[in-house]
Amino acid sequence: MLHKIRGIVLKTTLYSESSVVVQVFTDKFGIQSFLINGVKKPKAKIPMNVLQPLHLLDMVVYHKMNTQIQRVAEARPSPVFRSIPYHVVKNTIVQFLNEVLYKSIRQQHTDENLFDFIYNAISWFDETDAPSVNFHLAFLLKLSRFLGFAPHAQTRNDQKYFDLQEGGFTSLMPVHPHFIEKSLADYFLLLFHTPFEKIIEIKLDNKTRRVILDKILVYYTLHTASFGQIRSHQILEDVLS
Repeated sequence: MLHKIRGIVLKTTLYSESSVVVQVFTDKFGIQSFLINGVKKPKAKIPMNVLQPLHLLDMVVYHKMNTQIQRVAEARPSPVFRSIPYHVVKNTIVQFLNEVLYKSIRQQHTDENLFDFIYNAISWFDETDAPSVNFHLAFLLKLSRFLGFAPHAQTRNDQKYFDLQEGGFTSLMPVHPHFIEKSLADYFLLLFHTPFEKIIEIKLDNKTRRVILDKILVYYTLHTASFGQIRSHQILEDVLS
């Protein structure tokens, strides 16, 4: 049966000389694997360049329950990216976010709220003419709400530590190493609450940005099963430094 869906490309794997299997986070079926033939041919119906990380697609697909690999009738970019593939900083940030998303939502079932958040955030990031180097920090902290471990914002004056393991503030220093002091945690909450349109107003030096990113990745590791190591982390830091 044919279905019209929207999709976010997560991973593309070579299947044969001219075919690939693409893992796509879809609005209607969650994460699905699609076999696409002939992507490397000169006149491919669905060319390889539309299957890059976090590209946004309108798709017409055949969907069968309990089938591991589905088939695609049509796929086209929607919207067509105007800047992400050509802007070094934007492209590096998207590659990094793609790796985190792939490791965070790979078991995710249908979740239209999560889908809409990612779709709209990436669309905005492509369209903005003044991309903030803090976008990935704000994105990951906002994403945590949809994944079920948003930081608890309530705090008292005597609560000087943010416990990454518990996701909230505490007055006593945790006995484990996974915490940050309030001065840094305040940036956590600021990035979490500030709309994307205004994050460019948040001023962070490179050292602080790196520390916050490291702590966010620890936060994800603590709250996401089998999260593992992020390989694009260092590349991102090199580009933003």
